[in-house]
Amino acid sequence: MIISRKRFLSLAAAALAGAGLFAATARAADKIVVGALRFTSHSPSFIAFERGYFKDAGLDVQFKFFQAAQPMAVAIASGDVDFGVTAVTAGLFSLAEKGAVKVVGGALHEDPKIDGSAILASMKAYEAGLKTPKDIKGHSFAITQAGSSFHYMLSRVADKEGFSLKDVKLVPLHKVGAIIGALKTGQVDSWIIVPHIAKALDGAKKAKIIGWVNRYAPDYQVTVITANANLIKKNPDEVKRFLAAFSKGAADFNAGLVDKTKGEEEAAKLVELIHKYVYASKPLAKAAKSIRRGAMRISPDAQLDARSIQHQLDWFKSQGMVKPKVTLDMLIDPSFAKVVK
Repeated sequence: MIISRKRFLSLAAAALAGAGLFAATARAADKIVVGALRFTSHSPSFIAFERGYFKDAGLDVQFKFFQAAQPMAVAIASGDVDFGVTAVTAGLFSLAEKGAVKVVGGALHEDPKIDGSAILASMKAYEAGLKTPKDIKGHSFAITQAGSSFHYMLSRVADKEGFSLKDVKLVPLHKVGAIIGALKTGQVDSWIIVPHIAKALDGAKKAKIIGWVNRYAPDYQVTVITANANLIKKNPDEVKRFLAAFSKGAADFNAGLVDKTKGEEEAAKLVELIHKYVYASKPLAKAAKSIRRGAMRISPDAQLDARSIQHQLDWFKSQGMVKPKVTLDMLIDPSFAKVVK
């Protein structure tokens, strides 16, 4: 087929325009830093990255890993991290009061029908009589720091079991890794942690599961999606795109590993993907069991349980860890969060 010079120039111009549009689109991807822990419960972010959901949303993601929730919240507030999945802590409320960080969605949520955060006793303490959550009274309990989610979860157990936090020796160890080491060696008597860690410790006879948090706090919104406040003001569309991509990752995670409605092939693919970030130093064959057993419900569509967040705020206030003037509105941005009351 012979193409006229005019037609050729027209096609060439169209091709160049298309190439320019493609280049512009590629350049338009927003670079963001996402804070995470190497926990199975952080898998929606990993899935969204590996399956291209962030890329499809025009987001160029880099992960920054932490060993506790509070340092991540500080990094988000400072702008070193743009988005993160963090536990609700006293420190998070204090940062929200200063206008530095906002909650834009929900992530990990306890479900009464699924094994969630487990209450652990060290083997030393278990053999000495710490057999049930009620027995934590008079023993030591590990936390990362005062005002952490571990601190709050213990309060829910104590309330129902009829003892006071004053009856427990709180041991702040700052990092999850340090707590695991202390529990294994009997330097602390008890702890509460997500199931992929708890079940691995129990299975290896390094600690003993003595209860489940969802028996004490079935409504507990464990983690939330947070964003830097300045980023929200400058680029609200970026927040919407992040939440949409994260929610796709959460839907895959829930269907494949929590509800198990997508079959074994999909579950195996997800485990292999997650293994790049969780227990990555272990062979897949050894890590797979812990990853599967660590699957907890992630709030669909990033829904946020406002009642649970309010309860946490009220408790932190009662302990003098958060100022009385702090309100839920200071923390939650309703223009993004799908609040369930």
